[in-house]
Amino acid sequence: MIRILIADDHTILRDGLKQILSECPDMTVDGEADNGFDVLAMVRQQKWDVLVLDMAMPGKSGIDLLKQIKAEKPELPVLILSMQKENLYAIRSLKAGASGYLCKDSASADLVKAIRKVASGGKFISASAAQDIALGLTTTSEALPHTLLTDREYEVFRLITSGTGVTAIGDQLHLSVKTISTHKTRIMQKMNFTTTTDLIRYALKHGLIDETGNPVD
Repeated sequence: MIRILIADDHTILRDGLKQILSECPDMTVDGEADNGFDVLAMVRQQKWDVLVLDMAMPGKSGIDLLKQIKAEKPELPVLILSMQKENLYAIRSLKAGASGYLCKDSASADLVKAIRKVASGGKFISASAAQDIALGLTTTSEALPHTLLTDREYEVFRLITSGTGVTAIGDQLHLSVKTISTHKTRIMQKMNFTTTTDLIRYALKHGLIDETGNPVD
C-alpha cells in the first residue's frame, strides 16, 4: 500500500486528488497539509511513501521547501504539483531533488501513473520537459537570461514580475527586505535590465506571465 501525503492549500484540489486516488486499491491518502510548515512537521513525524507537493503554499514553499524536505528525508519521493507549465521550473525542481513534476491541469490523467512511478523509485516528467533535459536546454552562451538565475533569484524574479512588492516577497519567503533587494539588484545585473518594467516586459515576451501579471498556468 502506497501511503500518500498531499500538500496543497486549496481544499477543493485536495478533495479532487483524494477522489481520484480513492479508486486505487494500492494507494491511501493518510495525510493532508495546507502550508509549508505543516508539511515539514508531518514529514518529520511520520513515514510516507510519496509526498504530493504544491509549489506555491502559505509559509515556506517552492524550491526552498523542497530542498529542506530532501535534506531531512532524502529517501522520500516528492511529486511536485504545480500550475507552472514552463519546463525550466520542472527542471529546477528535479535538480533540487523532486522525483517527478506534474502540472495541475493534467493531474486527473497522470496522477496515478506518476505516483506509482515515483513510489517505485522512478522519475516522472512530461515528454516536453524530458526533451529539454536531454538537450541540456541550451548552451550557456545561448541561454535566455532568466535561465541563468539561481533558484532563489528565479523565485524572486517570478514574484517581482507578477507584481509582488519587495516587502511582500520578504514576508512570503521569510527573508528581510534588504536580502530581497539584494536579490533584485543581482537579477537586474544578470539580465542587464535597469527597471522592474523591463523585467515585466521580458516575462511577458517569453510567456512567463500573462497580460494580467499572473504566472502562466
